Amino acid sequence: MGRVQFKEDMQHILFVDSSPRGAASFSRKLSNAIIEKLKAKSPTATVKVRDLAVNPTPHLEESHLAAFFSPPEKHSEEDRKAIRHSDTAIAEIMAADTIVIGVPMYNFSIPSVLKAWIDHIVRANQTFRYFENGVEGMVKGKKIFLAEATGGIYSEGPMKSHDFTEPYLRTILGFLGMTDVTVFRVEGIAVPGVQDTALDKAIRSIRI
Repeated sequence: MGRVQFKEDMQHILFVDSSPRGAASFSRKLSNAIIEKLKAKSPTATVKVRDLAVNPTPHLEESHLAAFFSPPEKHSEEDRKAIRHSDTAIAEIMAADTIVIGVPMYNFSIPSVLKAWIDHIVRANQTFRYFENGVEGMVKGKKIFLAEATGGIYSEGPMKSHDFTEPYLRTILGFLGMTDVTVFRVEGIAVPGVQDTALDKAIRSIRI
């Protein structure tokens, strides 16, 4: 795995945490280890934390969609309230150079709070646009790190096809223009004989 090249100016890191387990979360521990490595590379880096368990982005409702698909000049006060979650989330990813996403696997996929956040950042003419020959992602120049935590082993072996976290996130992030994605995994945290060393092994795998 090649080393990431960083700009010499100050780095802005966005940490999106989707685990409700707090300090016990393996995805959070792995994410924090990634951030420590990033800050070792760029000591002046700033870190913005978006904790989706503590401050969840609401699941999409009619009010959100109505605001998304109406021109800003026609927004009512209700529309402005409905769209602020999306505007804030998009502003945070646009301001970041590097985005670290903590992803515990739930039932082979991502937590619903992370899906809700994604639904608010995927907006036509804000983070992607349609044109005559297809679609273009508008969120470019970002480096993405996924910190995935799983009870079983999904990077290889018979359960690999059950992992819908990494393929989905690579697809949706790539759709928005974020194609520079590196995945680190802490896996086997429920497997006897593996669980005791799983986190240490994952942290040792981090190369930045």
